[in-house]
Amino acid sequence: MSETTIAILLGIGFGTGARIYMLRTDYRSYPTYLHGRIIHILAGFIASALGAVLLPAIVNQDYTAVTFFTVAASQFRDVRNMERNTLLNLDENEIVPRGKTYIEGIALVFEGRNYLVILTAMLTTFSAYYISYWAGLIGGCLGIFLCSRLMSGMKIRDIADIKIVQPHFEDAGLYVGDVYIMNIGLPERQKEILTYGMGFMLIPHNLNGKVNLANFGQRQAILHDLYMGLGIYRDSGTPALTPLAKRNMDTGALAVFMLPRDHDEEWARFVIGNVPVLESAYRYMSSKKKNRLENQGE
Repeated sequence: MSETTIAILLGIGFGTGARIYMLRTDYRSYPTYLHGRIIHILAGFIASALGAVLLPAIVNQDYTAVTFFTVAASQFRDVRNMERNTLLNLDENEIVPRGKTYIEGIALVFEGRNYLVILTAMLTTFSAYYISYWAGLIGGCLGIFLCSRLMSGMKIRDIADIKIVQPHFEDAGLYVGDVYIMNIGLPERQKEILTYGMGFMLIPHNLNGKVNLANFGQRQAILHDLYMGLGIYRDSGTPALTPLAKRNMDTGALAVFMLPRDHDEEWARFVIGNVPVLESAYRYMSSKKKNRLENQGE
């Protein structure tokens, strides 16, 4: 077996391994086991093969292969479209939907992780081809390490403190802390809410957090992950039991109302804290304000 073939096989192996490492089904139950994972593993294998053969193709002056690589890599946009369409169809049947903003973020992540696979395969093959097989192994491990650092972004716990607050009624008004949620007039529904309800206050660390928590897509993502992690005491046709998230207009804190099946407070805090900060919702308002003040001072 030639050195080039071994370098390519190392790149494919580490690239596919990186995709498997990044493909973890958590409490949100996506991707599903088994067929959903097979699709993404196969896409990862194709991506790793593309990344592994790129360098030998350039060395051998096979520029047609490079053109093919560019065309094939652009097809990974279809992975994003596939995820978006699949999740939008599934969202119609969810008691607490993800929302379009969350779905777009998930689809973007699945597309981006295929490019990380290509990068890992290229790094492995490059190290094995130009240095040694041992360098290829080190390069592959380094690629997987980079994937672990780049595969996830900020979480809610990074932008806000999470406190458990018991919902309460003032006459017919339902409150979480000092934030009005909705009006519940039926005594039976009030009793259910007081029995099964949980409330959370998300207190932002700064102006960035206030702006992020104001985003409706971010709020829906929090509600959906709570539903996936804790279950929900609700069925169709019961609008009074709908989970909601509303802001305190003065402080920017976000009050979250939920009727979970599991009342484990620590687990609930963990679930909320691990909700991703959606890229379309994240803003750097504090940094912009600081820079503008510094520029004015000059």
